[in-house]
Amino acid sequence: MKNYKILLVEDDKLIAWSLSRDLKCAGCDVNVSVDGESALDAFRDFCPDVVLLDLKLPGINGLKVLRTLKKESQNSIIIMMTAFATVETAVQAVKLGATDFIKKPFSYDELKIILKRALESHRLSREVAEMRHHLKQKHGIVNLVGESPKIQQVYAFIRKISQSDATTILIYGESGTGKDLVAKAIHYESKRFQYPFMALNCGALPDTLVESEIFGHEKGAFTDAKTAKKGLFELADKGTVLLDEIGDASPSLQVKLLRFIEDRTFKHIGGTRDIDVNVRVIAATNRDLKDLVKEGHFREDLYYRLKVIPVDLPPLRERPSDILVLTKYFVDHFNIEFNKHVTGISEKVLDILTNYNWPGNVRELRNVLERVMILESEEEILPEHLPLEITLKHEPSSFLPENFQLPSTGTSLYGVEKSLLEKVLAYTQGNQSKGARLLRISRHTLRYKMKKYKLLD
Repeated sequence: MKNYKILLVEDDKLIAWSLSRDLKCAGCDVNVSVDGESALDAFRDFCPDVVLLDLKLPGINGLKVLRTLKKESQNSIIIMMTAFATVETAVQAVKLGATDFIKKPFSYDELKIILKRALESHRLSREVAEMRHHLKQKHGIVNLVGESPKIQQVYAFIRKISQSDATTILIYGESGTGKDLVAKAIHYESKRFQYPFMALNCGALPDTLVESEIFGHEKGAFTDAKTAKKGLFELADKGTVLLDEIGDASPSLQVKLLRFIEDRTFKHIGGTRDIDVNVRVIAATNRDLKDLVKEGHFREDLYYRLKVIPVDLPPLRERPSDILVLTKYFVDHFNIEFNKHVTGISEKVLDILTNYNWPGNVRELRNVLERVMILESEEEILPEHLPLEITLKHEPSSFLPENFQLPSTGTSLYGVEKSLLEKVLAYTQGNQSKGARLLRISRHTLRYKMKKYKLLD
């Protein structure tokens, strides 16, 4: 308890002197007040870590002082002291915000235990609050990158959803468009952000295991169920559950999800008791659920239950202006993560990236830039740093001039290819990696051709 500031509000001079002495001996800075009015002034001036507050005080009583202190500072640690403790007064004090309650007479050792417990509880609460604040800053809407009108409309819609009472949301989007990021943004921008965000990929586990993960199970419900287990819905009570790849949910799971979404109740696997929870369900998919319904692979009633509020994420190719924004964002991010010093991106690279189709969307762009930042050491990203599948799409199909005429006698492809390899290797001074990049082939393919034409040392 060393170095803590404690405000002691006690009108009994002997008790005040004794407690003050013991607390000072423990290394605390102690300020003593003998009535409610002076206690309020001292609280504002002294800014204590803990208030030891007597219930019976001249003038304003302890409960009124408690009420005022909590209005001024919700996070204050206030421990009530009284010789007239009853269950009713203890309950009332806790309801008003008291951290704990101790009955007089008490020993200093008893008080020390309560103080340590209160300070530890306060420390943990503060850490949890800081962690929640950090998560909100990390996953909030402000961290979703994009300036195009299309994506800005989506972000504005997400803000409305997050502040609403909507409990069922369906996110559509191709693979790599950031469905999980949007789901987290909805959660951390909402009133539910203080409660858990849980996610499960419906296609990643066998049917029985997925149901167990979502709904939980009773001991002995199946062979490996040696203990009872809570499911995601139970663990995320008052929070959010993301059901990713909902289109891959089995028929059995679809039936159980339908029932849960309708009345927010479920049973453990092997259980008989209905369990009520309050969770927001966000389903996400890269498949067209309407087509799955027509094909008989997805329940129509579940589809309409999920589609209360649909969010459609546009693919990256439909918002090309965001490619440059995202590129610069990822370069800055990886500069920090990998301790790199990339200060520029060539205009040719920006042109290549902007004109590429990005079938893997934002995730593919991120992965490409991460690979470049890891493997290259230059301060500027150049076209030869990009992977072949991207640069080849940007290159013309042939480098031959339009007026090229094949000799009437023909030519040897063997000789042309060998000659080209020799010129490239001379230009790169034997650097095979650079030569492969110039020829838009892999280093393995280059070595194979060098071996074929006996160009390897």
